[in-house]
Formats: sequence, structure tokens, C-alpha cells
Amino acid sequence: MTPLTQGLIAGGAFGVVSVGLMCFLSFPDKRAALLGAFTNRFGVGLIIPLVSSHQPGWLVGTDVGLLLSLPSAIITKAYVPIIVVGTAGGALIGWLSRGFH
Repeated sequence: MTPLTQGLIAGGAFGVVSVGLMCFLSFPDKRAALLGAFTNRFGVGLIIPLVSSHQPGWLVGTDVGLLLSLPSAIITKAYVPIIVVGTAGGALIGWLSRGFH
């Protein structure tokens, strides 16, 4: 499977999982919140397999997940849930796409 295909699948799955985690929460503009969460997590999943690095996949995923989650966490001030889900999901995607080596 190509890295682009891996990224599209991982991004779609991570986006759907993130939206699922947020469905039961209330927001002033729920549609915008869910769309924003989906696009952010889709980006995390898409980028990780495409990053060329000699670091282990889980480490690249953790770094990308953290970096791309920080703006949303800062804007919403919901630091812990956004950063934890972003870094954990990024690490998992990195591990699945490249493993520990």
C-alpha cells in the first residue's frame, strides 16, 4: 500500500473516531466543531505516512500529532483532551504505518 493510500485511510479513520468521541458533547456551533475536529485529525492521519524521516514511526506520529493539535488546543483552551487524543492517535498511526524502526 502506498503512503498516500495509508494516509487517506488513517486520516479518514482518525477523523471519524474523533467525531465519534465528540458527538455527545455540546458546543455553541456543533457542526463547526465536528467539522474542525474531523479535518484536523484527517490532516494528522494523512501527513504521518508521508513524512520522510529516519526516526521510528511512533515517534514521528507523536510529534506530528502534537504539533498539529496545539493550535486547536490553544484556541479552545481544551488542552488535555485535544493534545492527548492527537498525540496518542498520531503515535498509533505512525506505529501502524512504519512500526518501531
